[in-house]
Amino acid sequence: MAEQEQRQIGRRRFLKSALGMTGGLAVAPQVVPSTVFGNGGVAPSERITMGIIGVGGRCRQVLPVFLAQDDVHVAAVCELIAKRRRRGKQIVDEHYGNGDCDTYHDLRNMLARDDIDAVYAATGDRWHTPASIMTMKAGKDIYCEKPCSLTIQEGRELADAVERYGRVYQAGTQRRSVGNFAFAVELARSGKLGELKTTYAAIPWLGVKRGTLPAQPEPPKDELDWDSWLGPVPWHDYNEKWVKGQWKHYFDFSGGGITEWGSHTLDLCQLANRAQLSSPVEYHREGDTMVCTYENGVKCILRKPGWEGTCGVRFEGTEGWVQTDDSGQVQVHPESLMVDRKLHTESWKHPVAHPRDFLECVKSRNRPVAFAEAAHRTHTACHAANISLWLGRKLRWNPEKEEFIGDLEANRMRSRARRQPWQL
Repeated sequence: MAEQEQRQIGRRRFLKSALGMTGGLAVAPQVVPSTVFGNGGVAPSERITMGIIGVGGRCRQVLPVFLAQDDVHVAAVCELIAKRRRRGKQIVDEHYGNGDCDTYHDLRNMLARDDIDAVYAATGDRWHTPASIMTMKAGKDIYCEKPCSLTIQEGRELADAVERYGRVYQAGTQRRSVGNFAFAVELARSGKLGELKTTYAAIPWLGVKRGTLPAQPEPPKDELDWDSWLGPVPWHDYNEKWVKGQWKHYFDFSGGGITEWGSHTLDLCQLANRAQLSSPVEYHREGDTMVCTYENGVKCILRKPGWEGTCGVRFEGTEGWVQTDDSGQVQVHPESLMVDRKLHTESWKHPVAHPRDFLECVKSRNRPVAFAEAAHRTHTACHAANISLWLGRKLRWNPEKEEFIGDLEANRMRSRARRQPWQL
């Protein structure tokens, strides 16, 4: 039986003014000392009420991180699969020791609540941009998992929406906030490696499958709203493998390994090359690698792991190199670059620094570490690499005009049609 959706309006209308959003202009927050309230050291004006969209495996890793923050209260979960929806509520209720967490299967109903200040979204890739824009349009801030967009055009719409609605957006590219990766990036940016020449981004697999899976009988709508689960992508008949993760390997749902992993590793290469507000200008395949070249001549090579662990990056300059990955270990040459450094590391499964950065920006209205425009530029590079791979030819890209040079077919692939009624 489907849960009855509940709307609780107005419990925290005051937070928007307390966070300095009166009339769309930042003002000084009116913070009452927490000792007045005796509520665990966090004043009501500092407490952020959150909603959750999507309760799959990634959410079940990150949701406990948000629950553990003293200044966060998770009030609701939204999920199209009833089993996961119930599991999300159970996780929240067990943490708070009550049964107060509300459940929704339609994110529009949850977003209509005035008391929710911010959202964590961990849906499939096809929903990341639509859910983010709908959230911001509803006047809420959002931390959204990656990949942030399904196409180049979606990424532009996402970045523009942040400016249009004046919201805080944090992409879930949490390695930007992890010490060993930040150290490697800073070495490249500092000039201590000499002139940067080549960066390497680990990508476990290139390409995605075309086609679909065999049709199976749809489950009852109160157990899975299949039409809404598909959302903006073309119609596919139900198959349980879609829901269990096979969507990640098919073109209509995903950009495959390049967007799944490049959203992290290529993103770090963008930072190392001081190019987070631009993208490479040339893309072509060489064997099992994709080579992306920047205007300044630096190359970013997307290649399969084997030379490091998960999410590995390597930056090579004329006078040295640095390499790191999710193990937290850092290798450098010359070794003198390491000195005696203690670097903050954390598991990608349970990031803390990155969600914490988002929460602080919700309060301060500052720009977060993984802001939308930078995320869009990284994903543009990922999508452009994919388009070059799919077309089987070298492509040139104009980062200012955001278009391929002299290639109408490639330019048509910057966007995809969205299924009604999910046009943005």
